Amino acid sequence: MAKATKDKKTTSPKKAAKKPAKTSPAPDTSNAQDAQQDLQQPILQILAQYTKDASFENPNAPDSLRSDQGAPEINISIEIGRQMLENNVVEVVLMLSAKAQRDGKPVFLCELEYAGLFGFGNVAEDHIQPMIMIECPRLLFPFARQIMAEMTQNGGYPPILLEPPDFAGMFREEMIRRAAQQGENAAIN
Repeated sequence: MAKATKDKKTTSPKKAAKKPAKTSPAPDTSNAQDAQQDLQQPILQILAQYTKDASFENPNAPDSLRSDQGAPEINISIEIGRQMLENNVVEVVLMLSAKAQRDGKPVFLCELEYAGLFGFGNVAEDHIQPMIMIECPRLLFPFARQIMAEMTQNGGYPPILLEPPDFAGMFREEMIRRAAQQGENAAIN
């Protein structure tokens, strides 16, 4: 019987081929540019939101709650307050008021001061005031609206559902008023 043998191949160690010198790839400037742009993008951050003051007065209840009376006349006012704090932080206060009257008698008075602390950075000097007076109140408004609706509903009346105000228009009016006031002051001096 013949024995099958396997031929062993002997291998001689191969010489390592010379590899070309390793060069570092060109730096990816797109990431660096993106990072630089991120650093330069305006930043607006909500640091906190809170009810600063809330009041609901129902002076003629329960008579004012009778269903046989007509709907009251409701006057709504919206104001914006701001206070610069340190380190690019501003407190913006949205002041909402709903005053209802029927036949010259007060029905209810609902007042709310809803505030937020906002941090900002990389904002051009001429964009700071519009950001504070337009964007910050716009971010606070939905929360303040909900609180006002709940306050009037909890007072026994249908909820007041405020329409979102034109904060940009309010800012323009304020700037026009300030410019006119400065013009008057300059004329007096």
